[in-house]
Formats: sequence, C-alpha cells, structure tokens
Amino acid sequence: MAFYARRHLKALTEASNSAGGVGDGSQNVSSNHCESWNPNQIVYNKMEQIIEKMQDEQSGVPVRTVKSFMSKIPSVFTGSDLISWMMRELELDDQAESLHLANLMASHGYFFPIDDHVLSVKADSTFYRFQTPYFWPSNCWEPENTDYAVYLCKRTMQNKTRLELADYEAENLARLQKMFSRKWEFIFMQAEAQAKVDKKRDKLERKVLDSQERAFWDVHRPVPGSVNTTEIDIKKACRMNKPAKSTKVKISTHFACQVGGGRISPHNDSDKVEALKRECEFLRMRLDHRIGGVKISKICESYYNHFEQWSDYDPFISPPEPSKGMPQNPWICDNPEFWEMERQTKDVPCRRVKKWGFSLKELLKDPAGREQFYKFLEKEFSAENIKFWDAVQDLKSVHSREVAYRVQEIWTEYLGTDANCPINIDSKSYEITKKNMENNPSSRWIFDEAAGHVYQLMKNDSYPRYLRSDMYKEYLNGTKKKTSVKGFRGVITNFSGKKVGEQLAQNATNTSSVT
Repeated sequence: MAFYARRHLKALTEASNSAGGVGDGSQNVSSNHCESWNPNQIVYNKMEQIIEKMQDEQSGVPVRTVKSFMSKIPSVFTGSDLISWMMRELELDDQAESLHLANLMASHGYFFPIDDHVLSVKADSTFYRFQTPYFWPSNCWEPENTDYAVYLCKRTMQNKTRLELADYEAENLARLQKMFSRKWEFIFMQAEAQAKVDKKRDKLERKVLDSQERAFWDVHRPVPGSVNTTEIDIKKACRMNKPAKSTKVKISTHFACQVGGGRISPHNDSDKVEALKRECEFLRMRLDHRIGGVKISKICESYYNHFEQWSDYDPFISPPEPSKGMPQNPWICDNPEFWEMERQTKDVPCRRVKKWGFSLKELLKDPAGREQFYKFLEKEFSAENIKFWDAVQDLKSVHSREVAYRVQEIWTEYLGTDANCPINIDSKSYEITKKNMENNPSSRWIFDEAAGHVYQLMKNDSYPRYLRSDMYKEYLNGTKKKTSVKGFRGVITNFSGKKVGEQLAQNATNTSSVT
C-alpha cells in the first residue's frame, strides 16, 4: 500500500494548488531517481517542458472554473483552446498535427477529459484538466494490483454518479476480488480509510483529486482496446540496464594499476596493461576519425552515393509521371500495374535494366535479369552455378516431407561422383557439405556453404564480366531505343493526325465555296 501512503501525503501539500489552478507549473517533481533506468525519460522531459508552458499563468492555456446551474466545474479548459494554443505557441501550421501531438500527450496522462476514460483530445468544447505533477509518468510509477483493488473498492463506497464503475472496471474488480480473496478484508479496510479521508476535503478539491486519480489509473490500467503507454520496449530496457561494454577504461582502474613512483606495479595483472593498450588504440582511432577502420568522410560519401543512386527508384522522391505512361505511386494507390510491370519479362523498361548494374542481388531479383544472366552463363559454360544456387534457394521453401528427396536430388545432380552438372567449388566447402550429408541428410540447410561459395564466384567473376559484355550493353541500348521509338512514334502520330485534319478541313472549305 506504499502507493496510497505517498499519494495522500503528497495530495495534502498540493490540495490548495489543485483546487485553485491545477498544475500551475510552479511545482515540478524531480525525476532524477529513475533517469538511470527509464528509456522514455527523454520523451517525458520534452513533453513536460511543453506542459509547463501550457500552465503558465500569463501565456498558457486559459484554465477557468465553469459555473453551471447547480454546480461548478473547477480548473478546466476546452479542447479548442488547447489546439489553438499549440498551433500558436508551437508554430504548427496544420490542425491535424496539433491534434496528433495533443493526443500523444493525453495518452501519457499529462491532461485528460473530465468525463471520459478514453484519453484523447477533440478540438471542440469538451472540458479537460491538467494532471498534477505528482502523477506524471516521469516519476516512474509501477502501481500494483492491490493498489488498483483499493481504488476500485473505494469507488464503490461513494454514492456519486461520477464515481460509478465502468463495465470494464467492474469486471476488473470482480477478477481482483477473486485473486486477492484471502486478503480482501485488508483491502476493504484500506479503501474505507481512504474514503473517510476524502470526505473531509473541500468539495471542489475532492472533484479535482478524484478526476486526477481516475486519469492516473486510466493510464496504468487503460480501457480495453486502448494503447498502454506505460509499457517499455524490452530492447531499450536491456540497453539501459546492461549497457554495452565500452573499450574505455575507468579512471579508478587506471590509477589502481600505478604505484607512488608512477611505475606500473609488477604484481598487477597483465590484463590491466592490455586494457590500457586497447584504450590507447581506441583513442588513436578516434583521432583519425575512423569507425570500424573506415574514415567518417568515406562513410558519408558512401551513404550519399547510395541514396543518390536509388533516388530515381523511390516513388516518394521521384514521383512517376503519368504522361510518360508510368503508373501512379504504388505505395499510395490501389493500382497493381507497377508491380506487374516489375515482374514482366517482355518490354522491359530501361530503368529496370540499369538497376541490374547495381548489384548481383538486384539482377537475380528481377525475373528478366535472371533470364538474361542465365543466357550469358550458358555462353560462358557455367550455367550450372546459377542452376545449383536456384535449387538451394528453392530447397528452403519446399514442404518438409520433400526435403530429403530434394537434398539427394541436388547432391546427385551437382556434387555427386557422377554428377550431370558438376559445379566447381573449393575442397573446404565440399568437405563441409559432404559431412552435412552424412550427419543429417534431411536438413534443408546442407548446401548453404557450397551455395555461398558459388554465389561469391558469380559475384566476383561472372557478374562483372556480364556487365562488361556486349550482351548486356546491347540489351540496355535496345531498351533505350524502344523507349525513344515509342516517344517518336507518338510525336509522328500526333503530327500526322494534325496535318490530315487540317487538309480535310481545307478541302471541305474549298468544296463549299465552289458550290
């Protein structure tokens, strides 16, 4: 019950601020105690900076107490005021962007609708309220189910319409009551004590605190179907809790291996000396501006060349032109014409043929490119390499019942003593493959070593020769000519049609004048 003990101690000190102007921004709970492990702390800090600006008395979102016929609604603001402030102060031009940001902040519980469990924002007259800094997610709350049970049990004791349990909360309460049946009496006593404390508070103050507590639980026990923003990515958590080993040596370690005279102590381990040598090497590498043995300038140049090379093939960077017969951007339209064009082996556009020169992977990925490369290898009397590589790739996707048969078939065809299409691989790859056949002849990964060697042979030998060959150059020039001829024919057709039309009109005019 530590949660409720801390919650009410803090609530007593914040009562006056909550009733008059909830979360005025002057009080900011320190979150340094959890920065060391919470990977979302940077995001929380950025959102809280915006919240503090929103709560500024002079330039913040206008917070007021709304009076109705029978009651007052303290410390609220409208969704339209919030969106207007964000567009003005955060310099957002699009209202949709402002709504998106507001919904993200609301989902983390920094402000909430006073009459709804769903933490979302609408740009209308719906009333919202700021959450007290004590309940901000930067304080690293991890409330237990017993705390939630006390909260729900306390809600059932208060005969107020605004405190009635929702359907999902009633189901949660029934489940928790069954889970904690042995100590339910203790939970009930805690809830009863908290209800008595709440009754002693001022009416407006109680309204504010009840809504803030409800919003807190809406964040940590959200409505079914809503996003739980308290979940932490396990990868980020592992990186925070177990940081990667650094090559740097701590100062304490450095001084621990020295004696008063400045010499290294003879009885120290040689590991410390090796660590210092690695540190020197690391610093020397940093001085050379190298990462992984490559200069940073070269890395930047490599990235630049890569993106420049592929920019023409990205529909978002280089939108296709419908006037040239190109389909629309395939990522934002339902027309499958683009993908069908990429798979066809006839009338291959020039842009596809150019892409074959990027890498062997791109060449083999294109059906037309694979067909042309196979024809080239047949001329080079090495077509068995790509046939073997294709067979190994197909083996990885066949049904498990057929694996053993296909493995034996590939071995007999390409690697056996009397193979019909023997491939030329090094002795190491052959021995590894042969050992795999003896140990586990029903594995679909038996030929990976041999296939990798064959792929490297094609990549380093056959593929460069294909790009330099007349076969590739003629095919590339042929696609260029087809493209230019199509365009030229279109121009001729338009020009001829125009001339014929003018001639017919002139003849009709002459005929009418003669008549």
